[in-house]
Amino acid sequence: MRSSLRPACRVHPRRPGLLLSLVCIWLALLSVSLTHAAEESSSTDLAAQVWQYLTTQDSEQANSALASIMQRPDATLQAVRGILRKGQPHGLQPVGVLADEQVMVRDRPYRVSLSIPQSYEPTKDYALVVCLHGAGFTGEAYLDRWKSRLGEQYILACPTYPAGAWFTRRAEDLVLATVQLVRERYRIDPNRIFLSGMSNGGIGAWLIGMHHAPLFAGLAPMASGIDDVLFPFLENLRSTPVYIIHGSQDQVMPVELSRKLAGELKNLDYPYIYREHDRTHAMAGGHFFPREELPDLVKWFDTQHRTPVPKTVTVVRDASHLLPFGWVRIDATDQIASFSEDLVDKRDDSIRKRIYARLTAQVTGPNRIDVRTDRVRQYTLYLNEDLVDLSKPVVITTDGQPSFEGLLEPHVETLLRQARLRHDPAQLFPAHVTVTVPQRAS
Repeated sequence: MRSSLRPACRVHPRRPGLLLSLVCIWLALLSVSLTHAAEESSSTDLAAQVWQYLTTQDSEQANSALASIMQRPDATLQAVRGILRKGQPHGLQPVGVLADEQVMVRDRPYRVSLSIPQSYEPTKDYALVVCLHGAGFTGEAYLDRWKSRLGEQYILACPTYPAGAWFTRRAEDLVLATVQLVRERYRIDPNRIFLSGMSNGGIGAWLIGMHHAPLFAGLAPMASGIDDVLFPFLENLRSTPVYIIHGSQDQVMPVELSRKLAGELKNLDYPYIYREHDRTHAMAGGHFFPREELPDLVKWFDTQHRTPVPKTVTVVRDASHLLPFGWVRIDATDQIASFSEDLVDKRDDSIRKRIYARLTAQVTGPNRIDVRTDRVRQYTLYLNEDLVDLSKPVVITTDGQPSFEGLLEPHVETLLRQARLRHDPAQLFPAHVTVTVPQRAS
């Protein structure tokens, strides 16, 4: 029986040159295909190693992964930066209300309640709002109040902390761990993360928001306030807008607290909105968040986007918070105040006297950075192409005196170490320089 199948092409037996040409063409196409596949496989392997390094909690595994990456010829600055900018790959995750998630902080589990839009897509960026409850509430109860207030473009996270004591170091760690948990599981726009809170939660929004301002696109503290000794930390909010809501009839947190804070922000010429209402609630009196204030707050959320690498940064630090703040870090200081586990600690005399370290770094011209310091002995600047041209010499002055001039070579290792520390695809820094501040004559 004859087969009905015919060859795809027919080669004339008396024309061997044609056969040879066809074979050569086929081999060339095969070579290109295999090369492309190998390059894709190599790129995939590199990306897998990069994300293993960034996400593992085991320091030994992280060191091993970093060493392996640094030995790869394809781990170029351009390739690694491209992987980091794409962000961590995300797959399908549960949606709807997830009332009883957990996050570990200092070896203790804490509950976090999440609300994920039913229409969530792992290839689309979403804004994140972290809400801190007041005393007597839980994250789950606060989530129930908030979930209907935000649209399908927002993911909502409400952690629970005992007694709503958001003015402690452990609570601060919980908020940061909550942000990290959500970012690992869901696709979050790094320039649209917000921190809000009511009453004690509002105090937490002020304190944690001031200490970690570069993380947030905006703060929304409600019916709250902070002590005057903490006002210097408001300077950290240069690039972080604040939306303040307070009731004039509030008998729990006097409205004067928010009025003074608004006045301080006005004096600094920093971005803020102050909303004072005169409404009362049958159960809470004037100490509540009126529904009538909600539409304007959500509109504000809708319009806010973080500037990930601003040209001017001001940071005020106590000795317990010497960690990166945007593209700067205070490394060493004179004797200054240091908070205990209580972030509103007023027992220390240096806190009462507001003895903190202060630094302002500003890009004042092409490849020129001017730095002003107070009680700072050493600082580090983390740099990228948004700030300077790394192919040309950089000039840095400190308190009016030359402190550095020269080329700064970008390194893959610097880029990766900072990426692991920050977990922020919009803040990538391949170069850094550390400056010792000349001591002023006494």
